[in-house]
Amino acid sequence: MVAVYKPAGWLVHRTGLDAGETRFVMQALRDQIGQHVYPVHRLDKGTCGVLVMGLHPQAARALAQAFQGHHTHKEYLAFVRGWAPSACEVDHALRPDDAPPDAPVQDARTHFQCLAQLEIDESSDGRFPTTRASLVHAVPLTGRRHQIRRHLKHIAHPIIGDATHGKGPLNRWWAERLGLQRLWLHAWKLSLPHPATGERLHLHSGLTLPDADAAPAPLQPCVRDWQERLLSLPWHNAAWPQSAPFVSM
Repeated sequence: MVAVYKPAGWLVHRTGLDAGETRFVMQALRDQIGQHVYPVHRLDKGTCGVLVMGLHPQAARALAQAFQGHHTHKEYLAFVRGWAPSACEVDHALRPDDAPPDAPVQDARTHFQCLAQLEIDESSDGRFPTTRASLVHAVPLTGRRHQIRRHLKHIAHPIIGDATHGKGPLNRWWAERLGLQRLWLHAWKLSLPHPATGERLHLHSGLTLPDADAAPAPLQPCVRDWQERLLSLPWHNAAWPQSAPFVSM
């Protein structure tokens, strides 16, 4: 298997839904390591972070079975509108995005924890004198497409920069202040069984929170966006989790 850091703005593989895109993780990785790779799971184009692939069909099959059997543990960070609940579990079934309206819904559950809050004395909406936001830790307990994005919208805390499920004026307001237009969703940590040995692997994107124990790793450009633009904001009521023994990407 191979684990990589997927930058924001890259597709995992070619798709007719985004025919104009020219950057694909599978193609770039194949060229870098000189062999074919096999997709196992997917991250949205706008999401950055930890991504794994198989180096041969048998490994890809074992990894895919681990994801399907819920033997993996995924952790994300999201920058969202408003002050999110301190902790909650969203149990809200979802219909696939491209399914007809009468298609059956699928069970979908996500655990959220608010890590820190932010309030800026500037209005992004004429109804309110200030602008509030939260940094949220998300652990999907099922694996539906766009699950975290849709569940955060469901509880009225859409991800900043989410053009599909968020608020356009607010996204543009934050883009002006952060100097960057992007989806603020980060695939932070992933643990899963090794496809050959079954040994538990712990992978980490390299992003460290302000009070984390781990020494900062060399930063990928997208991690630097989070570290230097987002985590440098004046957060308060912070409850940063301590870092686990993960292997940094």
